Amino acid sequence: MTHPPAGVPARRRRLIAPAAGLAGLALLAGSALGPTASAVPAEDLATAPASSSKLDEAQPADRQFVAAAPTCSDEPRELPVNEFTDHRELGVELDRIERVSEGRVDVEEIGRSNRGREIWSARVGEGDTVVMLVSEIHGNEKTGTDAILDLLDWVGTSDNRKARQWRSELTIVAVPKMNPDGAELDRRGNDQTWAEVQARFPQLRGSDPAWNYYDEPRTGDDYGSAPGFDTNRDFNPDLGYVPDPDDFPGTSADTGWYITPEARTIRDLYQGLTMEFGEVDTYVDLHHQGACYVMPDDRDEFVTLSISGKFVADPATKPDYAEYADDYDLDYSKQLNVAVNRALQAKAAERPLFGNVTLYPQDIDLPGTALGSFALNGSGAVLFEVRGQTQTLGQQYRAVLTRAVYVGLDGMLSSIASGQVDRLDPDEYDAIPPRGPSIGSAEDEDEDARVLAEQRKAG
Repeated sequence: MTHPPAGVPARRRRLIAPAAGLAGLALLAGSALGPTASAVPAEDLATAPASSSKLDEAQPADRQFVAAAPTCSDEPRELPVNEFTDHRELGVELDRIERVSEGRVDVEEIGRSNRGREIWSARVGEGDTVVMLVSEIHGNEKTGTDAILDLLDWVGTSDNRKARQWRSELTIVAVPKMNPDGAELDRRGNDQTWAEVQARFPQLRGSDPAWNYYDEPRTGDDYGSAPGFDTNRDFNPDLGYVPDPDDFPGTSADTGWYITPEARTIRDLYQGLTMEFGEVDTYVDLHHQGACYVMPDDRDEFVTLSISGKFVADPATKPDYAEYADDYDLDYSKQLNVAVNRALQAKAAERPLFGNVTLYPQDIDLPGTALGSFALNGSGAVLFEVRGQTQTLGQQYRAVLTRAVYVGLDGMLSSIASGQVDRLDPDEYDAIPPRGPSIGSAEDEDEDARVLAEQRKAG
């Protein structure tokens, strides 16, 4: 395995060639149930893995999923989540996948959460192109974890041509359930007090708590008795950054600090892969958004998921990021997201709700997120924002939403492995429709919507 000399990006600058348009892909998002649909028994869908083609068949219940009900609400509720994979089950399942894959999937403990729970990575493939997949950076956003497990199971055990190509061309490194403490509490933030941060970083004694520290009730969760941090605001493009008291409390427009063990674990993994391969080609974060966003051209249909490749300002236009300008590659991030969208639109021919894909808001600058920090370091960035967190939908629609994530990841990984991604037109990204408004209460109850609204007001 050869790597470029120090300081030279491993991925060549993409030569953008005109790509075939979306002709031939059935963009059927306007219909909730195709005329030839045949219902699959509900119990089969409930137990089918995300890799199952059964989940591509349109179902009568799809009408309920897609139809934008005027009663939709983002108000937090206590809802069942037992069908999602918890931390204990994750350990059991990763052990099984490693075993049945006969070593193709290598599982390692790469760190511990603040409360001592294992954070695992699963690595598969021997290619020079590295793709990182991270889920549950917010503990109430769970479909990504189950999609990753199904993907690892398939690529680790299948001997078909596509699986062999993935393993030959790619090194996939997945971190399912990056925030296990938050996941066990079924909430966004981790489980860590400001006092614990100060004990680990004595230089912060006397500083105001970080702006993303939760110590009072928020989105239906009692952070008063168990405070925590939004771990997805704890990243910094300076991968060697040491917490500086002058940088606190900070704002959403500022970089983070690596004060949570969960963020440090992901940073260390990213650094290690960069040292090994020269770069991390692609970084993917699997999230959820509010439950009540509608399509911009059809306010009677809900968004299934939003995607994005843009989470920070172009460093060529912002002096604070100037040192990252040479590595930042927005066109490549756009190409990756085009691959995701194409895969989902193709599946919309069978199950139209897969076509309800929009762009996440593009007018944001969040360098304290993992996506923002790693994009500035040269990685292609892909954000999934699936409909509804657990406090708004619980495990309702778990199967189809997990399948949507799986389909998008499948399309992206296949495009990278085949080299097709280099031939996609980044302008196609800009043609993906913007996310429509929320007919619920997203700005009040959805944390990302609140932060984005505050950032727009400040700007």
